[in-house]
Amino acid sequence: MTTIVSIQSSVAYGHVGNSAAVFPLQRLGVEVWPVYTVHFSNHTGYGAWRGPLLAADDVREVIAGMEERNAFGEVEAVLSGYQGGTQIGEVILDAVARVKSANPAAIYACDPVMGNATSGCFVHPDIPVLLRDKVVPRADLITPNQFELGFLTHTEPESLEDTLASVDRARAMGPSTVLVTSVLRPDRPADTIEMLAVHGEEAWIVRTPYLPLKANGSGDVTAALFTAHLLDSGRAEDALAKTVSSVFALLERTLESGRRELQLVQSQEEIAHPACEFTPERVR
Repeated sequence: MTTIVSIQSSVAYGHVGNSAAVFPLQRLGVEVWPVYTVHFSNHTGYGAWRGPLLAADDVREVIAGMEERNAFGEVEAVLSGYQGGTQIGEVILDAVARVKSANPAAIYACDPVMGNATSGCFVHPDIPVLLRDKVVPRADLITPNQFELGFLTHTEPESLEDTLASVDRARAMGPSTVLVTSVLRPDRPADTIEMLAVHGEEAWIVRTPYLPLKANGSGDVTAALFTAHLLDSGRAEDALAKTVSSVFALLERTLESGRRELQLVQSQEEIAHPACEFTPERVR
């Protein structure tokens, strides 16, 4: 059984961070050990929220307690997403080092959350620099969107060729695998969006219809599912196909519901066994 330590935020209402990632992973049969960095009433996209931002030392204590159970030898991946402060980043990197010491085959999967092409950067100004200079070089797998990929590599990817070149620069920083979660190349068909995975010598892209909704937490689900599927098969093509098919089904169900939050429980069967399967195309 795959075991993942997921160090992310938590919300009581809605689905972002661990509140988005844990249930889909469990639905796939993955053992998930969530470590919370915040516990808010709801995600910050509402403009108002309540609840604590956990101190870095408190998060470190939780991780230390897990290590004292001699549990890290079972862990196959550490997964992280939004990092609320630089001190949390250091705690995550320390946890990765401890897990890898117990299991050298374990990977670190990092979703380098910092912004998007529409909103620009929406995190503290120190976070993108931390991700680029300290975190990404330690990661084995990263899952940026196209905007985040550009920041990490000092590039402006637009075309598929641009994006592949930027991915190569990102891989030269440290990660062996890159999933670009939203590729918006100018020559794509109207009302479509693509996702690109590069692993080893292979690069695969898959296209889906573009769904007109802002779905907070969808990136957290995407990073979690891709990590689990890649650990299971070791094949980027397979992981990409399964991830995209599940996420599209989830987003389609959410759009149809008319609700603002991801319909995770209502989509659990589609997440595990999507009816519509998208087939990636090899581009390298």
